[in-house]
Amino acid sequence: MTSEAKVGAFVLGSFAILAFTVVYLLNAQFSGHTVPYRTYLRYAGGLEPGASVLFGGIAAGKVTAVRPWTTDPTRIEILLEVKQGTPLNEKSVAKLGLTSIMNSASLSITTGSNDAKRLSPGSLIPSQEAASLDEIAGKVATVADNANALIVQVQGELQGITGDARHLLANLNTVTGPPTQQKVQAVLDRVNNLLATEGPKIDRISDQLVTLSQHADETVQNVNGTVTEIREPARKDLAELQDTLLQAKKLLADMQVIVRANNTKIDDTVENLRVATENLDELTDSVKQRPWSLVRIKQPKERKVPQ
Repeated sequence: MTSEAKVGAFVLGSFAILAFTVVYLLNAQFSGHTVPYRTYLRYAGGLEPGASVLFGGIAAGKVTAVRPWTTDPTRIEILLEVKQGTPLNEKSVAKLGLTSIMNSASLSITTGSNDAKRLSPGSLIPSQEAASLDEIAGKVATVADNANALIVQVQGELQGITGDARHLLANLNTVTGPPTQQKVQAVLDRVNNLLATEGPKIDRISDQLVTLSQHADETVQNVNGTVTEIREPARKDLAELQDTLLQAKKLLADMQVIVRANNTKIDDTVENLRVATENLDELTDSVKQRPWSLVRIKQPKERKVPQ
């Protein structure tokens, strides 16, 4: 036997021993102290008995059976065994997964919640459906169709935008052509000539404006001083007027008190004046009729009318 054959036989023997050891250890690990559970999916995705069961991404058991459920054939019944002590709880969710891209399908179980109740052996693990390859292919086809329509639409809009851009560039070329440049240059020359001829006038106007603003500031200051000088006498006059008004108000109040106190006497006086006026009227009438009564003490006898 050659050296190459010996090396090949040694390598094959080593691989056989390694494979036997791995299978033995896996069987020893999962054959004893395991707990059965079950779950249901509508899409198994190539899951087979012996597939790995991952709890939070950690190998925790294996799948023992994958078959259509007799009660509802539209669902796949999956039986599994996990190591005893694995904290499956009511919040844990089983779903189809992959250990890695190169490996076959596996059953992945989430860790759930620490506060949730632990599942008893043989219990049902809640499941979450994963998208099948057909569904993914259908969605990809739909996206591709929409993308093709979008690409066609974008191409049309790009053609329109390209045409508009060309028109815009043509207009810009027309606007910025030599004739326009000459007109702009002529306008600039006129502006420069205007600034050169009118610059001294503008400077004089600016100086006059500065002088005028200085005079205006002086005038404002004088007005402020005049207002300040007039303000104090005006305040004094207003204060004296206020005092006078208060005194007049007080005098009127005193007069009202006096009038109210002498109201009866005033009425008597007015009555006496009225009587005196009537007597004076009677005396006046008597004097008018008998003026001699002012000279004679006795009045003459009335003459008789002759018959």
